[in-house]
This record gives sequence, C-alpha cells and structure tokens, in this order.
Amino acid sequence: MFDKILIASRGEIAIRIHRTLKRLGIKSVGVFSDADMDARHVATCDESVWIGGAPAAESYLAGKQIVDACKKTGAEAVHPGYGFLSENPEFARQLEDEGITFLGPTSEMISTMGDKIAAAKLAEATGIPVVPGHRDTISNPSEAVIIACDLGFPVMLKAVVGGGGKGIHLARNEDEVRDSFRLATDEAHSAFGDGRVFVEKFIEEPRHIEFQVLGDQHGNIIHLGERECTIQRRHQKIIEESPSPFLDQETRRAMGEAAVALASAINYTSVGTIEFMVDQHYNYYFLEMNTRLQVEHPVTEFVTGLDLVEWMIRVAAGEHLTMRQEDIRPRGWSIEARVYAEDPYHGFMPSTGRLVRYRTPQESFNVRIDDGAYEGGEITRYYDPLIAKVITWDTDRDSAIRQLRIALDEFYIQGIHHNLNFLSALLANPRFLEGQFNTGFINAEYPQGFRPAPMNERDCGATVGAAVFMHLRYLQRASQTSDRIPDYHVLIPQDWVVAVNDQFIPVKAQVMGDGFDVSFADQTLAVRSDWQVGQPVLRCTINARPKRFTVIRKGLGYTIKHLGAEVDVQVYATLAAEMIRMLPPKQPPDMSMYLVSPMPGLLRSVAVIEGEEVAPGKELCVIEAMKMQNILRAERSGKIAKIRVRPGDVLTIGQIILEFE
Repeated sequence: MFDKILIASRGEIAIRIHRTLKRLGIKSVGVFSDADMDARHVATCDESVWIGGAPAAESYLAGKQIVDACKKTGAEAVHPGYGFLSENPEFARQLEDEGITFLGPTSEMISTMGDKIAAAKLAEATGIPVVPGHRDTISNPSEAVIIACDLGFPVMLKAVVGGGGKGIHLARNEDEVRDSFRLATDEAHSAFGDGRVFVEKFIEEPRHIEFQVLGDQHGNIIHLGERECTIQRRHQKIIEESPSPFLDQETRRAMGEAAVALASAINYTSVGTIEFMVDQHYNYYFLEMNTRLQVEHPVTEFVTGLDLVEWMIRVAAGEHLTMRQEDIRPRGWSIEARVYAEDPYHGFMPSTGRLVRYRTPQESFNVRIDDGAYEGGEITRYYDPLIAKVITWDTDRDSAIRQLRIALDEFYIQGIHHNLNFLSALLANPRFLEGQFNTGFINAEYPQGFRPAPMNERDCGATVGAAVFMHLRYLQRASQTSDRIPDYHVLIPQDWVVAVNDQFIPVKAQVMGDGFDVSFADQTLAVRSDWQVGQPVLRCTINARPKRFTVIRKGLGYTIKHLGAEVDVQVYATLAAEMIRMLPPKQPPDMSMYLVSPMPGLLRSVAVIEGEEVAPGKELCVIEAMKMQNILRAERSGKIAKIRVRPGDVLTIGQIILEFE
C-alpha cells in the first residue's frame, strides 16, 4: 500500500479522494493554481503544492508541473480525479517513466479506450453494436459537411478525447456543422489539450445508460451494475441514478456482459465506465469508454456499498479483487443531482462570482454531499461550473427521489446563479417520476427555456404560513430590543396582509408556544420551529408535517423557495397593504437596442463590424466561459451602431457588448 498520494485535480473530487485516503491512513497531497490558492481542497489535503497559472493549460493540464510536485513531496502515486489529465496517456506515461504509480489503467489502455474512434473500432471487433459514424478525425469544416451529408442529419461533432459534455455539438444542417466544428475544436483544445474531432450519427430520443467496470492486474474483471444518465443539458449530465428505471433484466444482463467483454479485450485494470445509447426498443449501442472515475460514481457506491476510490488504490497496489460477479447484488436505489453555477432561466449560461451565502443539506446515512465550495469562496470562469453533488439512497426509487427533494430544499446558495430550482422542478416532473424520458427530455419539457411550474395551492398556503412565521420572529426580536429603550415598545398585531403571486391575502396570526397559528381563507396552519432570525433555511412543521424552505430577506420582504418554486412574499400591516396597492407598477428599462453579455467570460471573437446590417440568426460574437464556447446571435434585423468591447476582453454579466441603431 502507498504512504502518500498526490491528487491531480481540484474541487469536490479532490476532497472526496482525500476522504478515502484519510480513512486508509494515506497522506494526501493537493495541487492548486493561481485561481485556487484559497480553494477548500488546498486546506483539506495534508499538504498542497502550487503548480501554475489560473488557465488549466498552465496548471492542471501541465503534466510536468504535477510530476515535479510528486518529486518535491515524495508522493508515490497520483490519483487524477476526473477531467484534466485523467484520460491523458502521455501523462500516465510520464508517471510510468518516473516510477510513479498512476491510479488508473496503463497509458496503453488509455490510448486505446480514451480515444473514442479507436474504442468504437474495438467494440465493433468485439461484436458490440456501435453508433454509426465516421471513424477518423476531421481536418476542416468542409470535410465535416461532406461526411455529415453522407451520414444524414442530425449529426454530432465530438472531441476524440475527453468528456463532461465539452467538445460535443449537435448539428442539424450544413451551417450548424461548420459552427459546431469550430466550437468543438476550440473547446476540446482548451479543456483537454487535443482539438481533434469526429462525426457521429445522432440517435434520436435515446437513453444514456452506462456500466461501471472494475478490473485488477490479475485478469479479474467485473461490472458493478448500471447508471441511468439520460437527463442532460448541453450534453452534460444533471441527474444520475442506479439502477435504471428503464432496463429489463434481460437487457441489463446483456449490456453488463458486453461491458465486461469490452474491458476484457484489453485486460483492463482499475475502474472504468462503458457508456451506451439505448433506444426505446432496448437496442443498445456502444458510445464510448471513460477510463477514469466518473462524476456520478457515488450512486454506484451507495447501491453496492463499495468505495471505488479505495479499489482504484488497491488495484494499483497489485491487490486481487475480493468479489466475483455473482457477489455484486445492488440494494435499494440511489440518485444524484449536480448543483451547477449556471442560470437555467437564461439558457443555462455559466455564472461566476463569490458565494456570499452557502449552506449544504445535513448529511446522514442516506444523504451524501460531495462539494468543494465554501461560503466566501469564488466560482471562477476558468473551470467546470460544478459546485456540488447531492446524493441520496433509499429502498426504492420514489423514496430516494423524495429524500433528494427534501435535501435540495435545504441547500442554500446566494451570490451567484445556480440550478437548484431547476433540479427540484425536474424531480417533480410527472414524466421523470414515471421514468418516461430520453436525452431530449429537457428540450421537450422546456422548449422556450426553463420556467418553473407555478406553486400549487397547498404549497402556496404553506409558503404564506412560513412567511408570516419568519416575519413575526423578526418582530419578536425587535420587540425584545425595544424593551431596552425608555418609552418605546414594538407591538405585534394579529392582523396582516400577505402579498404573494399578485394576491393580497388577509391573515390572522396568534402566538402558540414555539410558533404561530396562521389563519386565512378558512384554514389554520400550525407553524412550529426553533428557527432563528437570519438563518437561511427554515426547518419547521406545518400542521405536524415536516417542511423545508430556503429564504432570502429583501428589504421588508422575502424570497422563499420550496420544492422548486420560488416566490417573492411581502407581509404588510393592514393599512400599509392598502397604500401599497395604490402604487403604479415600476417599468423596467428598455434594453432592446443593446446586446449584453448573458454571462461572465472571455470574449473570443466578434463577427460583425460597425455599420454592418445583420439579419436574425447572424453570429455576433463568441464568449468562452468555464471551458464552453457560446455563440450570441442576432434576434432581429438591425444595423450595428457601436461595438464597445474587443476580443480578449473579460466580460461581466450584463455588460453591453454592442449597440444597434
């Protein structure tokens, strides 16, 4: 066994790997860039080493700096985490040459299976169906157009190496092929240091299901069951679960055997994932193999009881697997939600900035939080927007989902945009609950962009009760303070008016022990809690049923989130409510003559000049944020009056890029 292991990654996965190392009594070495000097994983690891500048190419993708860090600290092995150099055969070879153990497969295995083209050819030779495509790299956009036309639209342009949804673009016509070639090449080069792309047929309405495999150095290879990863946006997974609600036993057995056969074809060692596309008739096609730990590995750990990081270490140390295929009997159900720094209300654009408030749900035997963020920390434009993963387990799917919804209601983030409401809305979607979805689910359910379903009447009533409870707690604190001032006292009346969803609701509130009875519209809600003023999460019971609300106080009002819905609530004294209703509504400023940046990021290019006439759909500029390229296009005809920025500028959200006449 090893005494010291360097973790060549950052954020939540670095902290998660450290947790296993600490349990095994192995010292951990973290690495960090200029942008991560104050990152949580730096303080968590036993020691940490600076490896370069903020851009990944100068630090986390710089193999030589990481090898030097191993030599400096005496680390005997490297765990690559995921992303960055985790599937880079040259890095694995560098370590091999230096006598440092790479916690993963050999460089030769990574070369074969980490290259999507080579892996598909091997799968075909093994007798596993593959997605139709052109199995060679594409050198230019014109060649990509010819191949796409031969395959038939729609097609996918995909990076030859890497993963995580980067370097993948869907094209439905020739113009989109040209744009996708450029974007996929740039993203792949930026994220993985390899800009090669190829073209593959897009399978309409598939499921994305993957099998976790594990092999030792003695020829023993097993699979640990499947993960359903179909719920995606921008080709990046959001919700993962194990087992799949779709597969029948016959297909599950056949896919598991195919995964083991493919891994056995190269005598695979360590953990890896065989990914498949599955159509509605249970026909499955090999998609790719990830020769590394997956972001979604915790759901497999929950249902199998195995620590995959521990087994990566044990296999690399030469130990035998202690379990056979028949010993793997997954129990219960596990589901994971990825919390991202992004704005689901505006096309999932990345969000950067400081985490002004950050509170995670309480962990328990069936609730797990993997995160690398902290209150006051910075989400930068340089790296992936993943903030945290919330993973739950229970005896069945419905119960695991219920646990996850409760946990998400306890998650509180302020300072940046995030997708918590979106995740809650997905988990409440009837089609999702029935298991009836495919990779086009999000586009189909939200064709005009994400807008949460309105809060139902019962939950709206609970929110009114919660708002009154918190408002009166603020007044109780003010009353206690006022007693110290001579001849001054804050009175707490019973009559109030709650403004929510354009309604003004008269309520009565009566103090009752550790809470209030809130009465309105012929109902009374007994709201009870030990909540204190300023806490961002209200854990309470309403009529003896547990409820969770996250809350932001805005002036004298509150923004309250509950089960994916977010509403602004004001609690007024009766006379104040009458006066407020007389005020005219405030009109927003007219910004129709400006193109503003929908995200913070690097302006890569500007495709127009001042005085140019543009038509709807015309490319205006490209912004890069968190390794993703985003094209901004004209929404209407117009003439460019003034361009306010230049390529290379770092934009802030809402910054004006150009003006129209």
